[in-house]
Amino acid sequence: MLHASPQIDLRTIRSHPDYWYPVAWSHELRAGKVIGTRYAGIPVALARPQNGGRVFALEDRCAHRQVPLSQGILQGDAVRCCYHGWAYDRFGRCHNIPYLGKCHHHVRVFPCREQNGMIFIFPGDASKADATPLSPELAQTANPAYKTRFFGSTIRCHYSFMHENLMDMNHQCMHFKQVGQMKPRFLGQKREPGVVEARYSFARIGGKQPLGEAIIFGERRDTSERFQNRDIMTIRTEYPYQTLRIQTGDNCLVMDLWIAYVPQSADELTNRTFGLLSIKRPKIPFLLDLAWPILIAFTNRIFAEDCEIVELEQKAWRDLGGDHNVEIFPVINTLRDLLRECGIPPDHHYA
Repeated sequence: MLHASPQIDLRTIRSHPDYWYPVAWSHELRAGKVIGTRYAGIPVALARPQNGGRVFALEDRCAHRQVPLSQGILQGDAVRCCYHGWAYDRFGRCHNIPYLGKCHHHVRVFPCREQNGMIFIFPGDASKADATPLSPELAQTANPAYKTRFFGSTIRCHYSFMHENLMDMNHQCMHFKQVGQMKPRFLGQKREPGVVEARYSFARIGGKQPLGEAIIFGERRDTSERFQNRDIMTIRTEYPYQTLRIQTGDNCLVMDLWIAYVPQSADELTNRTFGLLSIKRPKIPFLLDLAWPILIAFTNRIFAEDCEIVELEQKAWRDLGGDHNVEIFPVINTLRDLLRECGIPPDHHYA
């Protein structure tokens, strides 16, 4: 692990490739098809064999003329380039050139796995892939007691802005129109190798509880004392992933969020978000299913406001020529140190 100086602009720290990163939703890749995606400027071709074989990932460039393999076709377990027909197997070996036969050329192959509706690649040192777990737990996707929403979009900002936005619950005034007046209470932080955790409780000091929030907690709540600081929110950056969990006073986990921010451009100033949001089913059967469209609309509005604000932060960074933030909240400064330590400084080359 490389250790960057605190003086290095955090928005220039690159994500570390020695982790599993989602690069596509499973439903985006149909059987017998090839699609193009990317990680930090690296083009990636994903292929799903028609015969039910495992998805595999190649660098999205033909060794011949460097055109995207994702523009080609999948024949059996081989991706055939659209230009001259060079065919590559799942190990990146070119096993056929139509006008020459076999050859010894190859393209880079990425370790690849499919889990919980997402396709992951390991863009770093392939020899570390098997020993690197995909953690933490991917929300409650396998738990029938919960209903899970899959969401995400491409956002024009450095991934560090996303980590800070979710970790710092002091920005609730931005969501006033959606959630009313909420006062967060910071309960402390925890720092471990590769991990920063923050805990909060909340008090409603004005406004009505939105229906989307009532669906999450399974009851209507007002500003009375019995509902104040009853719920505990735990936000955790376990590099490079982030989670948010809400527990009620009886320690029931009512919401479980897992999220990853995958750099898209080579400068890593854009990212694609992959999120899993699991909500505990209430005792009344099918109630959550009926209310699901309302909950989706509610969470979409919250996410849209967060996306807008972090893109404005990124714009300010560009306009001012660097990071001029005056950060005083302790857990965010701890988080920034973590992202610097775990990432790759701009003057280092990953090997």
